[in-house]
Amino acid sequence: MAPAPRLVDAVNERLEEFLADRASILRSISDDLDPLAAFSERFLSGGKRFRARFCSLGFDAVRGSRREHDATATAERYAVVSASAALEVFHAAALVHDDLIDNSDTRRGAPAAHRVFEAQHRDGRWAGDGEDYGRATAILLGDLLLGWSDELLDEGLAALRDQAASRETRLEFNRMRTEVTVGQYLDILEERAWLTRPEAEQRTRAERVVVHKSARYSIEAPLTIGGAIAGGSAGQLEALRAFGLPLGIAFQLRDDLLGVYGDPAVTGKPAGDDLREGKRTVLIAIARERLSTGQRRLLDELLGDPALDAEQIRMLQDTIRDCGAVDEVESEITTNTDRALAALGSSGMDREAARDLADLARAVTRRES
Repeated sequence: MAPAPRLVDAVNERLEEFLADRASILRSISDDLDPLAAFSERFLSGGKRFRARFCSLGFDAVRGSRREHDATATAERYAVVSASAALEVFHAAALVHDDLIDNSDTRRGAPAAHRVFEAQHRDGRWAGDGEDYGRATAILLGDLLLGWSDELLDEGLAALRDQAASRETRLEFNRMRTEVTVGQYLDILEERAWLTRPEAEQRTRAERVVVHKSARYSIEAPLTIGGAIAGGSAGQLEALRAFGLPLGIAFQLRDDLLGVYGDPAVTGKPAGDDLREGKRTVLIAIARERLSTGQRRLLDELLGDPALDAEQIRMLQDTIRDCGAVDEVESEITTNTDRALAALGSSGMDREAARDLADLARAVTRRES
């Protein structure tokens, strides 16, 4: 994937430029806002840039990876890089809110946003409750980042000469924003309401969360946003979705496994974090189908207990693995990845972009963090 480093460099440069401009705006209001700008810059300085890369390859798949160097191509490149950067800022906003909702202490091996601002309150010896301050500030920071993602996208789209492509891109972005927000709600709902739902629906409901909270937002939407910038037809955008949705499902299923079995030194999250948070994932739904009544009762009793110790985490990990749930999820990852690659092979997309998409598909489904 030779183009990836060039794209990542361009996105990083665009983010640095944009965040520096927004930091100056915040500073013009008050230097009390410096911590918001500093956290945003630090939080957005790293990451795998998967969404940015899928956005760029979605464009290449429609337009072709070899483009003319004229004014139109320059404007399109600016739009793609801006949209890719906007997706990264949107992702940052989602993570800030997600960590707050899940009451997570860490993200990428560092304190989560609400914990950073809680510490600021404590170190400053300010009035009131530090935890409340941290949570309130993180909510506002997430909202600020969400607004900034819109501004970044709009700056890119303003450069496009094809207004139909601009409108379609905006619709795709708006659809993604709605999907991930309601998907997050469905995730919260399942963690609380699962006990009152029929056993036969547990897995289907978990799969619904996978599709709406993650699969479309992580891969399908970035692809179609890139394809829309390129002026993709309805058929071309549908071909991107046919590839992106099953791959997004495989991506999230891998994430579910990492949330239970990931190495903290690699993931930047505590071992078994999803078990402490009580995530009702597809992995858990499959385990519950396979476990005996007594084992299922114990799993339900422990899942979601934030005080689970290392020995209890290991016991739950062994229980889930030994019942065959991990193997079944691995099989689902393979099946969905194969389905995505088959769709890619019959899509008629640009050959070089299709090859890069296949390489990226393997990378996102085999990752360790």
